[in-house]
Amino acid sequence: MRDSAVPASLAAEAYEFVKQRILHGELPLGQVISRRKIAAELGMSFLPVSEALLRLEFEGLLESRPRAGTRVRIPSRDDVRGHYIVREALEVQAALLFAAVATTEDRVELQKFAARVDTMSVSDQALYLPAHEKLHKRIADGARCTALSLAIEKTHALASTWFCVARPAGDEGTTPRRHQDLIRVLSTGTPDEAAEAMRQHVNQGMENTMSLLKPYFRIRKAYGKTFFRSEKRQKRQLVDPSALN
Repeated sequence: MRDSAVPASLAAEAYEFVKQRILHGELPLGQVISRRKIAAELGMSFLPVSEALLRLEFEGLLESRPRAGTRVRIPSRDDVRGHYIVREALEVQAALLFAAVATTEDRVELQKFAARVDTMSVSDQALYLPAHEKLHKRIADGARCTALSLAIEKTHALASTWFCVARPAGDEGTTPRRHQDLIRVLSTGTPDEAAEAMRQHVNQGMENTMSLLKPYFRIRKAYGKTFFRSEKRQKRQLVDPSALN
């Protein structure tokens, strides 16, 4: 039992290592992943690293091609649209239930947390991503439906990753109130009003993500089947995707 647990533990470590590098923009969309380099950095064999990359591929963060390797997945427009359709179905239901059954404590706590999330969105992207996911999960937790909460947790990371990875460095402005306004409606409105507010929130998120990913959609169209292993060619492709305009 102990021997079988070791590879699983190592695979989990490699999974978190690669995922966090993607979330922090250290591995940009389209970047080829080197199993050898990751294994060397972590001081482990190829097996747990390969298992970690397979898990990330299953979750949609990576993609592989025979004899080409693995890279951070560049989504297509259909990928993004389909993902947000699923998110809308899940999160609108969570909002409706939250408005109907959440406790006063749930509502007060979530309004305070929403203010912190909005502040993080312009002050600290590294903290914003996990906090944003946690906020949406708390809505589902307040809806008192465990299955719904788990489904939202699984689907939310990918959309957050697209938005944060594609967002230009230094893209800051006045502190928004998107999440505070959303939670206010969920906390004080009727279930139908809460559902509509969440629908608009998710759709706005899709529009923002689509806009940020436009340069990458062009990259996917131009180089969709090509995995550049040369760091020089990767840099030319990924650092300045607007060059394809």
